[in-house]
Amino acid sequence: MEWNFADLFEGVADAVGKRTALVCGERRLTYSELDERATRLANHLAAHGVQPGQHVGIYAYNGSEWMEAMFAAWKIRAVPINVNYRYVEAELAYLFGNADLVAVIHGREFIPRIAAILSECPKLKVLVSIGDDSDEDLALIGAVDYEEALGAASAVRDFGARDAGDQYMLYTGGTTGMPKGVMWRQDDFFFSTVGAIMVMGGEMYSSPEAVVKAAEAGGGIVAFPVAPLMHGAAQWVALVMLLQGNVVVLTSQKRMDPHAVWATVEREKVMSMSLVGDAMARPLIEALDDPDTEYDLSGFLVLGSGGAILSPAVKEEIAAKLPNVMIVDSLGASETGYQGAVAGSDAEGKPRFAMGEHTTVIDDEGRAVEPGSGVIGHLARSGYMPIGYYKDPVKTAETFVELNGRRFSMPGDMARVEADGTITLLGRGSVSINSGGEKIFPEEVEIALKSHPQVFDVVVVGVPDERWGERVVAVIQPRGDATPTVDELAAHARQLIAGYKVPREVHLVHEIVRSPSGKADYRWAKAYVAGNE
Repeated sequence: MEWNFADLFEGVADAVGKRTALVCGERRLTYSELDERATRLANHLAAHGVQPGQHVGIYAYNGSEWMEAMFAAWKIRAVPINVNYRYVEAELAYLFGNADLVAVIHGREFIPRIAAILSECPKLKVLVSIGDDSDEDLALIGAVDYEEALGAASAVRDFGARDAGDQYMLYTGGTTGMPKGVMWRQDDFFFSTVGAIMVMGGEMYSSPEAVVKAAEAGGGIVAFPVAPLMHGAAQWVALVMLLQGNVVVLTSQKRMDPHAVWATVEREKVMSMSLVGDAMARPLIEALDDPDTEYDLSGFLVLGSGGAILSPAVKEEIAAKLPNVMIVDSLGASETGYQGAVAGSDAEGKPRFAMGEHTTVIDDEGRAVEPGSGVIGHLARSGYMPIGYYKDPVKTAETFVELNGRRFSMPGDMARVEADGTITLLGRGSVSINSGGEKIFPEEVEIALKSHPQVFDVVVVGVPDERWGERVVAVIQPRGDATPTVDELAAHARQLIAGYKVPREVHLVHEIVRSPSGKADYRWAKAYVAGNE
């Protein structure tokens, strides 16, 4: 057995085969059933020419098929590739081409989009269509039905030896530019992220067999990753839970319905829920105030956020309505893996987290920032890290740098080191605002504005300004029919942040556009402001 996700999952499935592994709506799969379905799909892909190292796209909403497809690709040493289901045709054509996809497992409803770009994807030969409510014609793209493909394929594992160097890849859209494929060796990704979360500060597993033994002895947790599986945070939680022999609950809804989520938590006796930031947490928590709403959440113990930090205002709401629930903010990125949990916040609400042995802050001269110096630097991770970006040596060289003989991953987050050794996370440098020579991070302004009672959601951007270079602009989704003014919001914000950070302009919208994972879409916000000036 290798440090390989297919090997690890098969070992766990053999050890705890009768346990429930995955629940999605009416479908409930044991570990043996989940493994068999993944094996059948793997054999179908291999029989149709998918080779080790080739890339298999997963273009679907959450469901058991998403996890089956991921494990199926790994079983034949291929590489599963996450595809954003919100992409329009031009974005899909770019991703399919950039990722060199030879196969795609897709929702049937997406057939028209695939058909529109198929001529631009000469390497794409294998299409397997997951049934849904649509009646799109499979023949339009030469796809086969998912269940028919599984039914005709062998359930025998006859895949040969795998390697710890087989790849895990995650395409990340980031905040600017086109999506990039972050390449990891599977053993590096296990030790940096999956295994690190599994042991949570304890002693790392000594062998792959030790992972299986721990799963056999453990289990019993019911976890619910609410975010789309095409987002790294949800994938990581699902992998961690399955390799521990626990139950993973999924929702296949295309748009998050807070009450459907809470009903699932109650029905499945969910103990731990993970989501991405305020965009998911706030509507979930505020739904508990709706009339005639009552859920038995007595067994619900942990609410975690990964990929975006929960604001202090939202944490206060959660604590007030779910006082017995532990709130866990995790820090990490596609380019760094898991970096730790947030250990509090400063006076302005900016998150702080404990600095682990592999995490540091590096200044513009390539030196480690001294604690308490006040210097803002680049958050950096050493140790286990990615190989680089797929087909992008220039960006790889910019992000994965060698300093004094040590390799670091620096994807763009800015931070400072406090006197006590904790790190205050400021935000992504690529979206920072330069106003009158002062650097302003949108996240810190957003945190301040979210605590205003009339603000439901907000994205802050910088727009060109003749006097200041850039000025701070807030795009706000108000609560109900509220119409907060720029003066009201500025007065509130000045109590929490310095005056030069306060927004000079406000745009009210019915709904903030975010990525499916809940991350802010700064490009959309800038375009909206530009179109309304």
